[in-house]
Amino acid sequence: MKRIQGSKEIRIEREFEWEIMKEDRMVLDAALEAGCILLKNGAEIFRVEETIYRICRYYGVYSCNVFTLTNGIFLTAGDTKEPYFAKVKHLPLGGANLGRVAAVNQLSREIEQGKYTIEEVIQKLEEIKRSKDKSKVSKLLAAGIGCSAFCILFQGTLFDCITAFCSGISYYIFKLYIEKGTLSKITSNLCGGILITMVCLLSYQLHFGEHLYGMVAGSIMPLVPGVPFTNSIRDFADGDYISGAVRMLDAILVFFSIAIGMGFVFLLYHHIMGGAIL
Repeated sequence: MKRIQGSKEIRIEREFEWEIMKEDRMVLDAALEAGCILLKNGAEIFRVEETIYRICRYYGVYSCNVFTLTNGIFLTAGDTKEPYFAKVKHLPLGGANLGRVAAVNQLSREIEQGKYTIEEVIQKLEEIKRSKDKSKVSKLLAAGIGCSAFCILFQGTLFDCITAFCSGISYYIFKLYIEKGTLSKITSNLCGGILITMVCLLSYQLHFGEHLYGMVAGSIMPLVPGVPFTNSIRDFADGDYISGAVRMLDAILVFFSIAIGMGFVFLLYHHIMGGAIL
């Protein structure tokens, strides 16, 4: 009888340990998924790591260690009291969606307030991950209005703003319907610089726009990698030099791609028409 009772206690203890291990792995998977959503959508390195640590510590996993780069997250855990866990997630450099970043930040605050179980957190993260992006029409309008507004800042006239509006919409039509993410970032921005400059030059030659500088400067604003460049500076300030250097290099390559595309069109125009145009 004692032997049977002892075997039952061992089995119950093992089942209890397995449940704890299973729950800890769910916590670590959820924390890693939250970090991936943040990093993929343009969050800073310190924000990614802080969110992962907060989720893990709230649900009782204190042995986690995180190492985050611009395109990857390394998460490990385990000691004499907690089960061992190791996972690596590779995330290619992409665009930013600050709405999803804000949603994950809000979720992490609500987790610390005790509003969700770990199962509910996983479900919420899946909803954030699958949340729909803005419609293509709204993106086209935003690009056109943004280009027009920047053109005004560069002292553009009404006709300059209309040209910048058409130029911004032309670029996003190319990006959403023609390119469709099949080209590399460098090639895409190179083609974007060429397309925008050609539209502005055509309008300038037809005497529809008056200030070529204002039209071109306003129209290229959707191409400028403002979020990666800003995040690189913040990463440098926080001591994340590797991630800051990668993001800075990525932004500089985009700047050069835009400049090469614009310069190619201006150089070609100069050889065909002659004379200075700026």
